[in-house]
Amino acid sequence: MKSKVTVIGAGNVGATTALMLSQTGIADVVLFDIAEGIPQGKALDIMQATPLSGLSVSCQGTNSYDLTAGSDIIVITAGFPRKPGMSRDDLLHANAQVIREVVTGTASLSPEGIYIVVTNPMDVMTLIAWEVCGFDYRRVLGMGGVLDSARFRTFISMELGVSPADVDGMVLGGHGDLMVPLPSFTTVNGIPLARLLTQNRTTTLIERTRNGGAEIVSLLKSGSAYYAPAASTVQMVRAILLDEKRILPCAAYLTGEYGNQGVFVGVPVLLGRGGAEKIIELPLTPAETTAFASSVEAVRAMLDTIQR
Repeated sequence: MKSKVTVIGAGNVGATTALMLSQTGIADVVLFDIAEGIPQGKALDIMQATPLSGLSVSCQGTNSYDLTAGSDIIVITAGFPRKPGMSRDDLLHANAQVIREVVTGTASLSPEGIYIVVTNPMDVMTLIAWEVCGFDYRRVLGMGGVLDSARFRTFISMELGVSPADVDGMVLGGHGDLMVPLPSFTTVNGIPLARLLTQNRTTTLIERTRNGGAEIVSLLKSGSAYYAPAASTVQMVRAILLDEKRILPCAAYLTGEYGNQGVFVGVPVLLGRGGAEKIIELPLTPAETTAFASSVEAVRAMLDTIQR
């Protein structure tokens, strides 16, 4: 029986995720949105592309949670963008309510499912999703580290003029300004990054990575990134559905790893059919350890805000 993936939110990220998932052929897709006609129209458009790919998958659009029943994975992209006059705290509370409503509407219909949260602020939204669904924490994940690492790898490949496929990099911590790119664990076809770039150039690329999303927003003038976020999400979905045992940086629940517990934050995770099957603890340098601690504290500060 073919796997089933539900994508909540038919905006740019959600619709692109649904398209990319359909093009893999590994799962049937349900695209949900509260706006009538939008998920149905985009799903129909995706379906009309399937004959051209030679794949036998379905993509259905809906405004009802009923059609999401029996999902193997539920991807949540729904949420509000920050609008003029809206504080970060306002956005935090607004999106928290969206997550609560979505998880309440889907968890009982897919009791064996796995959640992947994309909505920002992602680390906090992932914790809320877990608290609402009550699933084993290994079956709730946040997408952020995969995207941040892809950006880091891209900037390195552009700097060196090499294929991005040859760059392996890792970004940990919260999905925000205090994310922690790890140059000590970054290689180009096995060559340590320090042998190819000066520390100053590496620092510049780290800062560009931290501002990767903002850079795109400033160029677009209206809207934000969606191709790379969608591709990052699909990589996670694929690793889980196909039980690939990929080690990817994802927001996972810490139970003492890296000296922290009770928080979802980006760490290297072994992804398989059980979700976050194992957290890999890396021997961080003192500077990386300090940066990671600061990133976790920033996530905790947002959690304190949402709990007030």
